[in-house]
Amino acid sequence: MTQKRVYLDHSATTPLDPEVLAAMMPYLQRVFGNASSLHHYGQEARKAVEDAREKIASLINAARPEDILFTGSGTESDNLAIKGLAQANRARGNHIITSQIEHHAVLYTCEYLATRGFEITYLPVDALGRVNPDDVREALRPSTILVSIMHANNETGVIQPIAGIGALIDKENTRRIKAGLGQLYFHVDAVQTAGKIPVDVEALHADLLTFSAHKFYGPKGVGGLFIRSGTVIEPILHGGHHERNLRAGTENVAGIVGMAAALEHAVHNQEREQAHLRKLRDMLEQGVRAQVPRIKMNGDPVERLAGIANISFEFVEGESLLLSLDLKGIAASTGSACASGSSEPSHVLKAMGVEPVMAQGTLRFSLGHENTDEDIAYVLKVLPDIVARLREMSPLWREYSNKITI
Repeated sequence: MTQKRVYLDHSATTPLDPEVLAAMMPYLQRVFGNASSLHHYGQEARKAVEDAREKIASLINAARPEDILFTGSGTESDNLAIKGLAQANRARGNHIITSQIEHHAVLYTCEYLATRGFEITYLPVDALGRVNPDDVREALRPSTILVSIMHANNETGVIQPIAGIGALIDKENTRRIKAGLGQLYFHVDAVQTAGKIPVDVEALHADLLTFSAHKFYGPKGVGGLFIRSGTVIEPILHGGHHERNLRAGTENVAGIVGMAAALEHAVHNQEREQAHLRKLRDMLEQGVRAQVPRIKMNGDPVERLAGIANISFEFVEGESLLLSLDLKGIAASTGSACASGSSEPSHVLKAMGVEPVMAQGTLRFSLGHENTDEDIAYVLKVLPDIVARLREMSPLWREYSNKITI
């Protein structure tokens, strides 16, 4: 009998949409030129890149297509945004503000800059996983050059008050201009939100915004960075004049075309997709609540992405739960895919005040458009028995059970 397969790890990566693959195929085969070459083959590829740039700019409401820069990943985009801006503006200040729940592409970049003389403030979040804009305001210094806050968290799906933070930074910049001080810049990591909820660089007041194709059914190995006109950054890769001298390296033409096609498809189907995911997520969470005792749903119950459920199972070790589900054909995650293999509890849950023992038993279920009611019903059929079996092996669970029965 064929093993049923249920993929619930879409926040790690999504399958390539067949329509996106079809859009990419000419650039994987016939249109193979280097987009920097001056001959016909190169210019044919160049047109595809610039058409994609224009399409993506319109989808995120960027004023100019040239404000879109193509990279190799969301991680590279985050590094370029933060390192590039810090290096270019170091003479004006050395202070950067971010949050404790950022993706490691941001946190590790900030840690690196701290070894190079930059001062980093890591803002806390509340128990629901949200940054308070007032904390941003209070953390500002004359030496602050950059604020970097993610649009939505990759583990909990919690959506941050980015528009409010951006408006606050705009107000601060008005004050700075009057005082003759340099500009403060705002970077938004939108890797988890692009294509899922509206991403409008004007509404968010973003100076820099990162995204990655494989999070919205596009190809792996291609990302993007919006850089508002007038924002000064330095390249972190050297070796060519590509991408306005800001990102050396031959353009991934097929990947860029695929990213534009995937984002267009995702944005146009956004409302229907989110309604579908919300229904499945609610079905999953309600079923878990009804069948499994001693659990905790993590994150803001309202201000979150429709496709993520982050659930802690007390007295269960997350890796064991994950592997047991995998044996039943169910793919989920214990948190960020980029942190897999780490035995440490999630830094996101720690920042939210989740107890370490509870945090160690956490799974992230992230849904996609191919998931069905039958998939969720299968998970709810399998999961309670797995949790119960693993708890029977836990001395903490036996201790808890004895207390209940006495």
